[in-house]
Amino acid sequence: MTAPTPDNPLLQIEGLPKFDRVRSEHVEPAIRELLTRLHASLDELERDVKPTWEGTVARLSAMTEPLGMAWGVVNHLMSVQNSPELRQAHSAVEGDVVEAFMRIGQSVPLYRALKALREGPEWKKLDVAQQRVVESSIRDAELSGVGLEGQARERFQEIERELAELSTRFSNNVIDATKAWSMTLTQPEEVEGLPPSALAAAAQAAKVGLAEGSPEPTPEKGPWRVTLEAPSYVPFLEHSRRPELREKLYRAFVTRASSGESDNNPLIERILTLRREKARLLGYSSFAEVSLAAKMAPDVPAVEKLLGELRGAAISRARAENTELTEYARRKTGNASLELKLWDMPFWAERLREERYAYTDEELRPYFAMPRVLEGLFDTARRLFGVTVRAADGEVPVWDSSVRFFRVADESGKDIAAFYLDPYSRPATKRGGAWMNNALDRKRKPDGSLRLPVAYLVCNFTPPVGNKPALLTFREVETLFHEFGHGLQHMLTRVDYSEAAGINNVEWDAVELPSQFMENWCFHEDTLSKLARHVDTGEVLPKALQDKLRAGRIYRAASMTLRQVYFATLDLELHHRYAPGEGAQGSVVEVQKRVAAENTVLKPLPEDRFLCSFTHIFAGGYAAGYYSYKWAEVLSADAFSAFEEAGLSNPQAVASTGRRFRDTVLALGGSRHPLEVFQEFRGRPPSTQPLLKQTGLLETQELGTTGPML
Repeated sequence: MTAPTPDNPLLQIEGLPKFDRVRSEHVEPAIRELLTRLHASLDELERDVKPTWEGTVARLSAMTEPLGMAWGVVNHLMSVQNSPELRQAHSAVEGDVVEAFMRIGQSVPLYRALKALREGPEWKKLDVAQQRVVESSIRDAELSGVGLEGQARERFQEIERELAELSTRFSNNVIDATKAWSMTLTQPEEVEGLPPSALAAAAQAAKVGLAEGSPEPTPEKGPWRVTLEAPSYVPFLEHSRRPELREKLYRAFVTRASSGESDNNPLIERILTLRREKARLLGYSSFAEVSLAAKMAPDVPAVEKLLGELRGAAISRARAENTELTEYARRKTGNASLELKLWDMPFWAERLREERYAYTDEELRPYFAMPRVLEGLFDTARRLFGVTVRAADGEVPVWDSSVRFFRVADESGKDIAAFYLDPYSRPATKRGGAWMNNALDRKRKPDGSLRLPVAYLVCNFTPPVGNKPALLTFREVETLFHEFGHGLQHMLTRVDYSEAAGINNVEWDAVELPSQFMENWCFHEDTLSKLARHVDTGEVLPKALQDKLRAGRIYRAASMTLRQVYFATLDLELHHRYAPGEGAQGSVVEVQKRVAAENTVLKPLPEDRFLCSFTHIFAGGYAAGYYSYKWAEVLSADAFSAFEEAGLSNPQAVASTGRRFRDTVLALGGSRHPLEVFQEFRGRPPSTQPLLKQTGLLETQELGTTGPML
């Protein structure tokens, strides 16, 4: 049934989305109406476009915003409140939305007007942010095929439409495959070793689909349901004493979405084929070159140089870490010929870490109650950046009862931003992982008033059980700080043009800088002392445990570095050298095996199809850009080293350096090139040395190889 147009909540563009009213049946009528309006406005714009800021960028912004906001809400709900009805509605209009935005990117009159603006008399009157928006718009138009004509143009549009559809199907398949698999355990010996939090979560999960009249599952007696969602999968691999069950879970995880109705194998081949064809149409030799045209890294060789440097620093150390773990497991089991399998690594790594640093994730959990962690996080933001965060629950509609809303104020107490926080896992309707997205961008309106930025912060933490607050693992604390870092760049921007405010127009490989930078504060003594207090006693996390946490930061750092280098190298190989269907390099699976041979210590299983659930590159924004995590990690470690140099124990120095970080990295957003922004904060180009030092890999590098990254 179609909702009457005036009452359709997706058509309101003032204020925040009406999540209490949006239904799947609103999607198609609203999007179709907004598309009709947009096309009519574009017809008018193309007839009389003026080569001025107001006549191009500002006018286009006003006409695209209603559709952009409505479609943003729909996509957000696809991620956090997925349903068959919503998928159907999304699918019905997705192609038309893609075509509409493609029409803008390929508009020759608009492109010519932007180029005329750049070459005309008004150019010098524009501020730096406006000039960068125009430059980026011209580049994006060229990458959108504005120069194509005739059949080539038509083919490009077909490719874009199909890629959007394939991306959605890929993501849905991963959600479906993850949801479809579970392992129900009924015997206490099958859950031996699992910590109380994992047992409680597994018993809670076992309630789903329970037959009427069945006994209520309990953490002590079960049954226990283990799933492929991270809050279930990770603790089981780390703690279960049953290798055969770990193996079963691991094999299911690395073969997700690789068979049956959710098989992503053919989609991968098709996506890579289409991306390669798209690159050729645009005059590039590979999709990686298209991707890098809009990134901070200048070219593929520059990325390969960084990955090579990190690989060189990590591989021998990672082999040594593996040998050490094997010897430890042999000692503990009394089996001198034991060879560790892939599903054994997390278990023994956790045992060695517990023994070496004398703490377990479970011992730490009571110190990381969600409310206290949030207090500590917000206090960190106040100390570093002079902003205060206050709860505003109930002031706006939300999509789930567990979602919270907060407002952010500056030193004077004036509100400058807000954010939603959706912290907990909901396997049936919410995709895995953690992310930040824009709900509203900061924008100076024509009447001079200011629209404040609002962010979505989404995580997948273990939900609270019973009446107790959620108790986080330390890794979940790091994740929260990470996503809040993204949120800070979105919320503390001072750019008045939405096209370059916050994370908009920031090169993708620089976007992770603020998020990874914030993770460093989880290890800072003052910060830890504020957020890590026992849920029952209020006791601060003992200093000895804090010291062990910091020491444990470099535990198996080489293996973790090598894992990221492996993913990034595989991503680059598939998008730069692999020729789908041409046979010269074999299949995607053979490319994975070849890359794994040079970038892993333990080779993947023959049936490993992790690419089938690699949503980052096949359904997200990281295609030929997964290296961005390591690129930005270099930037974030170097940025944090500025605080170390100023003196981490000196509150005034920390605050002063924090304000400088806010005034550059967080405030300038996409209004200037990230290298320029970084140099303004740091006073020099970025260097790989702080990251190698932070991860304990510096001594494995020869002198002279840790200079400037760019």
